[in-house]
Amino acid sequence: MSSLFQHPLRLIPARPDIEHPPDKAHMKKLFATFALTIVTGTALAGPFGSQSVLVVEDDTGKVLIEKNANAIVPIASLTKLMTAMVVLDKKQDLDEQISIDKVDVDMLKHSTSRVPVGASIARRDVLQLALMSSDNRAAASLGRTYPGGAEAFKAAVKAKIAALGMTQTSIEEPTGLSPNNKSTAADLVKMAVAASNYPEITRITTDAKDIININGRGVEYHNTNRFVGAKGWDIGLSKTGYTQEAGRCLIMRIKAAGKNATLVLLNAGASSTRAFDAMSIRRLMGGDEAQGARVARAQPREGRTVKVSLRARVAKHLKPRRRT
Repeated sequence: MSSLFQHPLRLIPARPDIEHPPDKAHMKKLFATFALTIVTGTALAGPFGSQSVLVVEDDTGKVLIEKNANAIVPIASLTKLMTAMVVLDKKQDLDEQISIDKVDVDMLKHSTSRVPVGASIARRDVLQLALMSSDNRAAASLGRTYPGGAEAFKAAVKAKIAALGMTQTSIEEPTGLSPNNKSTAADLVKMAVAASNYPEITRITTDAKDIININGRGVEYHNTNRFVGAKGWDIGLSKTGYTQEAGRCLIMRIKAAGKNATLVLLNAGASSTRAFDAMSIRRLMGGDEAQGARVARAQPREGRTVKVSLRARVAKHLKPRRRT
């Protein structure tokens, strides 16, 4: 593990077989253990539903929570943070119109999109669609229109990965639909830190919604992370992801109880599992879990499978929203 992660001792063994968060008694034990880690400086590996978990304190680089942080797994739409960085590094004209082409349509997973083929959209709005609402056609068009085309884009991504020291990462296309786009939680923390240095990326990923001009008509799009804009959540960067191979994934940089941290959750079995893990992390940092539970709806768009018993824990008071 790199010098950023220097606390390998785990106070609680990781349980990759656990599908549901603990009950209240177990949560109390978990919080007590977390308090001990603050004193001892060791990393916590608790009973989280996500298969890989890493939480790093931004100001010190201290690992607060770690579980399978070096497992190499598919990363789905977390890829789009890398896509955005490479595009912005090239300093292309953000006002230039990009025409969505039929080659941008997802023929691998057949994911849906409200961005029609033939639409002409400013590059800045295409970035907004790719990052905020995780639109795959938008992300594909960014790679296609990169100077030099898809091969030049892929070479730029490879160079960026090397520059960031992401030694366990491989990305072959801009959307994250390919299961060959793989990384580790440890590498993705590095990517999140780098992405947070781009004002366009932090602004876009922390927008709860936006209206984009599509063929002369304003269309409202929402952030795929429903914690963004929720009461009590101070989020500086966000990106969700989902494919069947990757499960539900999440990157966030958050502030809670005066502490700044970057969290990575990979391969959660359900959107509600991922949401509960994020709320647990925020509470462990000292945030108010009750406020977190009032999110508009936790991680709703990337898949339909939800374990009802867990959903009841995290979404009892949540309002449904139309899927897009």
